[in-house]
Amino acid sequence: MNWMLLPLRRYAEFTGRSRPKEYWMFVLFVVIAAIILSIVDLMLGFGWTGSERTTAPYGFWASWTYASSGGPLTLLFSLAILIPSLAVAVRRLHDSDRSGWWLLIALVPFIGGIILLIFMIIGGTHGPNRFGPDPVA
Repeated sequence: MNWMLLPLRRYAEFTGRSRPKEYWMFVLFVVIAAIILSIVDLMLGFGWTGSERTTAPYGFWASWTYASSGGPLTLLFSLAILIPSLAVAVRRLHDSDRSGWWLLIALVPFIGGIILLIFMIIGGTHGPNRFGPDPVA
């Protein structure tokens, strides 16, 4: 639990380094919290959920779609977690001796997200680098 909440304690700290465990445990915390808040929103009647069946021009069944929208709790959580998410991602990039500006590669469709995912998965540099001491040591 300590690893999940460490980025919240380092709320807007964009300097230094974060090890992979800190980053991925925080991602797990965010996903679990978002799912729980979405369910609470739906139970309170704040969220919207719906399904739709679309048909082809001649009446044949074409597809079934499901849509869900979070409510105010999910929105507030997303806004509150935005800065810590960016900060821990920048620190994770710093661990592999990359600038935080590499986050912008996610704006490149499809391939940018894959490259950023690889950067987040690979281990950091051993020993100190230009962004600070090794967080593992």
